[in-house]
Amino acid sequence: MNVAMQVDEIAAYLDEVFPQVRGDFVIEAVADRAVRVRMPVAERHLRPGGTVSGPAMFALADVSVYIAVLAMKGREALAVTTGGSFDFMRKPVAGVDLICECRLLKIGRVLAVGDCLIYSDGMEEPVARASMTYSMPPK
Repeated sequence: MNVAMQVDEIAAYLDEVFPQVRGDFVIEAVADRAVRVRMPVAERHLRPGGTVSGPAMFALADVSVYIAVLAMKGREALAVTTGGSFDFMRKPVAGVDLICECRLLKIGRVLAVGDCLIYSDGMEEPVARASMTYSMPPK
């Protein structure tokens, strides 16, 4: 399958249709059915105990799958999350960026299913794993 949008195009499109996440995520790479997205961890992402909060990690996975759908389908502003499963495996390093390696397991006419591994930058083992399902509006 051919990539429909590249990093710069997706970033500009997100600024246009989803400006509330501007600056929260950095698209590092786009490939066939795969993306790599960085979340610069800030104080607002931390929870008591000095670790990155679950909602912040969930947002990274969710946005990463959305970016992967955009990369493969093109401008699908109304693609929406219809399901998600999350496993927290290790404590992320506080103050260290999170990296999401996302691959689409299915990219169909109506549904896309993505699998995400989230790492603290520099760690070899993932801190979390997510599976997300997106639905595309009918044409």
